[in-house]
Amino acid sequence: MFKLVLSDPSIFKTSFDAISSIVDEVQIEVDSDGLRLNAIDRSHITYVHLELKESLFDIYECDKPIKLNLDTEELMKVLKRSKSDDVMELTVDAGSLVITFEGAVKKTFKVKLIDLEYDAPTPPQIEYPVEISMPIATLKETIQDIEIVADRVAFAVDPDNLTLTAVGDFADAEVEYLHGEQVEENVRSIFAIENIKEMLKAEKFADSTFIALGNDMPLTLSLKLLNDEGELTFLLAPRIEEE
Repeated sequence: MFKLVLSDPSIFKTSFDAISSIVDEVQIEVDSDGLRLNAIDRSHITYVHLELKESLFDIYECDKPIKLNLDTEELMKVLKRSKSDDVMELTVDAGSLVITFEGAVKKTFKVKLIDLEYDAPTPPQIEYPVEISMPIATLKETIQDIEIVADRVAFAVDPDNLTLTAVGDFADAEVEYLHGEQVEENVRSIFAIENIKEMLKAEKFADSTFIALGNDMPLTLSLKLLNDEGELTFLLAPRIEEE
């Protein structure tokens, strides 16, 4: 028996809005504890991890572990058809993931499962010298400020501020955010703005993001649901070279 019912499909929609921008295919693993996926884009620049606990769902029935291999673009086409007040149901039938939205009307879609040539990657374990939190809306607006002058951004953290800077051909930009965290060292890394914008498509997943940084280390952005019922995490490789 496999049946998952979720009264808030926006959690799925905002997750896969970002995920589908990063990876073409995913393997979703489902067992009695919940569902999770780990994926990395073809260029090995961005890694994504999604985990939704069993307790998040209104109905959760999964008798045995199952792997759902899906084309993220096709899945996202279906998720976009959900309304905020719909109830979403997931089942499996004859090689397809069956997605039902029920609100004012009942809509049923079948997304064919695909064959994957590789196994899901293992989550990397990285020890970071600096971790801070920041409202995701603030980070999104900051990136919008920065991208008007350049296509990459430097993240720098000192004991007081998270500072985002960019140097363009015709203009420079700097945005400072007073983070209020216990930070004991200065770190700095540079990232491609386009990759950060892909991750920020998941802005409705949670109000705040946890940012982990180091000198020329990957950027980790983590979004967490209340009561530890879900987590969406991205790792973005740094741009080491500087002009």
